[in-house]
Amino acid sequence: MKVAVIGTGYVGLTTAVSLAMNGHQVIGIDVVAKKIEQLQRGHSPIFEPGLEEALQHVLTEKTVAFTTDIREATEAQIIYLCVGTPEAEDGEADLTYVLAAVEQIRQLHERAPAERIIVIKSTVPVGTGDKVAELLRTCEHLHVASNPEFLREGSALQDALHPSRIVIGTDDEVAAEKLRELYAGVDVPWVQTTRANAELIKYAANAFLATRISFMNELARLSAVIGTDVSTIAEGIGLDSRIGPQFLRAGLGYGGSCFPKDTIALLQVAKKNGVRLSILEQVREVNRTQPEWFLSQLKAKLPELAGMRIALLGLSFKPDTDDIREAPSLKVIDYLQKEGAQITAYDPVAVESVQALYPDVTYTQDPYDAFAGADAAVLVTEWHACIDLDWAKVKANMNSPLLFDGRNAWPAKELQERGFFYLGVGKSGG
Repeated sequence: MKVAVIGTGYVGLTTAVSLAMNGHQVIGIDVVAKKIEQLQRGHSPIFEPGLEEALQHVLTEKTVAFTTDIREATEAQIIYLCVGTPEAEDGEADLTYVLAAVEQIRQLHERAPAERIIVIKSTVPVGTGDKVAELLRTCEHLHVASNPEFLREGSALQDALHPSRIVIGTDDEVAAEKLRELYAGVDVPWVQTTRANAELIKYAANAFLATRISFMNELARLSAVIGTDVSTIAEGIGLDSRIGPQFLRAGLGYGGSCFPKDTIALLQVAKKNGVRLSILEQVREVNRTQPEWFLSQLKAKLPELAGMRIALLGLSFKPDTDDIREAPSLKVIDYLQKEGAQITAYDPVAVESVQALYPDVTYTQDPYDAFAGADAAVLVTEWHACIDLDWAKVKANMNSPLLFDGRNAWPAKELQERGFFYLGVGKSGG
């Protein structure tokens, strides 16, 4: 099928490449000319394992192309909206880019009428799909559906190629049939429902996963006081088939482009409709305060942080991405700088982005250099390069062997046996 994807960010580019890999003829559209030029050369503007190689493959196969001109999408049977919906000042999702893209589609359709399916993949407030359908009501043979994405940064391409489920929001059988044709061969559970239900499914999924994380982080605070090990607690409850092991790891809190933005957007939807989601309010509060709570334990060990050298291992919000949006590392840097600490940081791919925000931090290209002369070290992101280490070399590099594991990913027992002071999240130090 001929498909257009408007927006070539994280979701749009992954969507375009995965559809092209599945044999569809795809054109990616973006208003940023520099980004389109980069994509045409086969270079991905985002770091995502396997994505650039896949992009180069589909460019060679000529199943994908990129342009700034939506008129080149005239023959598209399906048009995906994958533009950003950033958080507005009041916490609501900003639909400026969505509505601008809808207007572009309307103008395209007026110039070249044809039967087309408009698919909203951007994460949007409940009711947006219906609003778009109303805006396009005079466009004959133009159908509107919701098809939310459930991509995980770091494994987005695999998630797009092998989704856990496909959710389609439409009561239009023409749209549903075309989307079934598009996804033919993808053998996963299929949920067809209303546009509003599909939109809420996306928000609810992210809000629930965020809730699991914050629940474990609250348990970690309790464990730190009563001497239990939150990692063992997570293992024990995760073996319950009603719960499962995913998203039960205590740490420094969630970040990225989805959970922070989507939880506040859902709270705003509830507020506008006179409903209070008190659990979700607390989820956000726990996440907001988690880095400071953990670092307070570092300060208890080193009361005078002024002038101390602290090594930070990992800066992106999670491994296998260069995304630093709402990354816990930024809160960690803020806290330590306010205390007057000197920071040396390492990350395999995210240094450039963080350096633009914090030029006075010392950045290294090797994890061992980050430990050099450090009075303490904090693991912020569990990259393999940050956890698979020669601990004898680490200890020899450090001024004082104090390790604070913000992801419970370092080998606690081994480190204690080697003479390190080790403290994880929701674990007793020693």
